[in-house]
Amino acid sequence: MLDRYLTGAVDRISPEAPVPVLRVEAEHAAPGGAANVAAGIAALGAACDLVSVVGADVDAEELTTLLGRSAGVRLDLLQDPERPTTVKTRVLARHQQMLRVDRESTGPLPKSVRERVKRHVLDRLEEASAVALVDYDKGVLGADWVAEILDAAGRRGVPAVVDPKLRNFFSFRGAFLFKPNGRELAAAIGAERPPRDPVELAAVRERLGCRHLLVTLGERGMTLLAEGASTLRHIPSRAREVYDVSGAGDTVTAVLAVLLGAGADVGEAAVLANVAAGVEVSHLGAVPVRVEELLAAVQELNEGPAAPGAPRGG
Repeated sequence: MLDRYLTGAVDRISPEAPVPVLRVEAEHAAPGGAANVAAGIAALGAACDLVSVVGADVDAEELTTLLGRSAGVRLDLLQDPERPTTVKTRVLARHQQMLRVDRESTGPLPKSVRERVKRHVLDRLEEASAVALVDYDKGVLGADWVAEILDAAGRRGVPAVVDPKLRNFFSFRGAFLFKPNGRELAAAIGAERPPRDPVELAAVRERLGCRHLLVTLGERGMTLLAEGASTLRHIPSRAREVYDVSGAGDTVTAVLAVLLGAGADVGEAAVLANVAAGVEVSHLGAVPVRVEELLAAVQELNEGPAAPGAPRGG
């Protein structure tokens, strides 16, 4: 998807309706969704094949151009002329988001396009160190074929990181690491709040059929229930100044994929992903975290005590 930002100042109310009038001072666009995850992987120095679907429109052309600037991202964007490229337009006044406008189609892909997506992903698994399935409920990831991807990844020993949304929440059995945020998890199991008890989370993990369950909790950090563990590991957030929470979840997914692909322990990967999310929310908009920023944040972490606070996304 393409993230577009309109920023400016508000100094009057419209005479036509009781709404603020934004005087646009700047406009820019950036890769969003799975494209932002791919850019985040590249920013960490890893190579990434991005397989997804766009429309046959100027927004797809702009997205392709933007991604072309991310060294290490190889594009495999299949076109579906019957649907638009997903575009999220955010309207901001002095860093405060006033409105978001989405243009998208969320229906399932045509069977022919869906089969091509599946085949392209399976082909790339032959050389992959990790795979990230980033679901935004836009109809690209289908419950009828993600099981094949996860099964193939499991057979090859390729860790699969799943970032779910509600529609296909229980369709990702076999994931190496399943990463919902607390709100999504509570909604999926019909609870008022995310599970906090090890027994509750163990039951959820068994139902999901994943090896590791990592629940992101915004300003409360993350909770990890690793395979074979009977106790939870809570990873606290670090106090940072928050400008924008959009993209924090994508950053976590990118860091997890890179580190698990490199052979890191799941606990180590979760800690560093949490640090990276704290760096990301200090930027305005979804901005990939660079290696230098992550290393600086780790050094800062080692020099000071933990404190509750941002990131507030997840």
